[in-house]
Amino acid sequence: MTFRLSAPDAQEVTLSGEWMEGFGASEKMVRNDEGVWSLTVGPLAPEFYGYSFNVDGVKALDPGNANHKRDGQRVDCILMVPGRESALYEVRDVPHGTLAKVWYESPTLDISRRMYVYTPPGYNEERQYPVLYLFGGSGELASTWSLFGRVNFISDNLIAEGKALPMIIVMPNNQVLHRMAPDHTERTFDLFDLELTTQVMPVIESRYSVRNDRHGRALAGLSMGGRHAQIVGLNNLDVFGSIGMLSGAESMELNPGVFEDPDLNDKIDYLFVGAGTNETRPDSRHVVFHEELEKRNIEHIYYIGSDGAHDFVTWRHLLYYQFLPNLWRTK
Repeated sequence: MTFRLSAPDAQEVTLSGEWMEGFGASEKMVRNDEGVWSLTVGPLAPEFYGYSFNVDGVKALDPGNANHKRDGQRVDCILMVPGRESALYEVRDVPHGTLAKVWYESPTLDISRRMYVYTPPGYNEERQYPVLYLFGGSGELASTWSLFGRVNFISDNLIAEGKALPMIIVMPNNQVLHRMAPDHTERTFDLFDLELTTQVMPVIESRYSVRNDRHGRALAGLSMGGRHAQIVGLNNLDVFGSIGMLSGAESMELNPGVFEDPDLNDKIDYLFVGAGTNETRPDSRHVVFHEELEKRNIEHIYYIGSDGAHDFVTWRHLLYYQFLPNLWRTK
């Protein structure tokens, strides 16, 4: 695949793409006599990639590509390479659910906020659906799981294949403080716990036909969102029955006393800990967390997979192959 950019006055142009190893990795492009810079890469594995140029130290998007993705920290162009992995979340000829933007008031944060809500194909208000609250990582937006993660298409495809049960997926903005705030870590978990349980959940349970028992409620998230799911979920086991941590497990000390409960296995329907192959080392937090769970004989599913690292290559893979197919089926 060849990338080109016309920048006749530039001194240096580089290309960054999510297929490159290492956060922020780039490759230099070569200028021809007409001032067009180019670089040929690949072959690339089938995937959904983001990429951008850097022109003399300034990030630039591809003017020839109108397809972009953005979160709270970055904007990139989209490149879809078709094949086995990208088929997980391609728009196929199957029944599709609906993705809605839902505004609500948050007294906790004293602001109007927006969340995204996916309802499955054939959503029927006469039926009660289980609900998954799905969180992004640090610096991301409520839209990230649909734009980058393509979770709505993943769910559509899994339901059509008979591999997942129809569910409602709620994607709130779990950025309750600026990620650079000096007290971010100390305050974010309690604030988000309060907002989720006293503002987000009541809105969902009043507007949608969802189950209101813990066996019909799940939490999951990536990176910081995985820690939110762990801490909020394990501290509210009377409210949530299933918890998924995608590249986001944290020290057990953040849930004091919970892991010493001899009845913990009876209180959790489904506990998932997963991460990417290229982000897993013996000292990785998810590895340490998994080993601690094993020592305590706490039932859970542990899965390392994908060709990704700490990125959506991994998180889309975890959703499709493990987390969503197993959700609501274990107990």
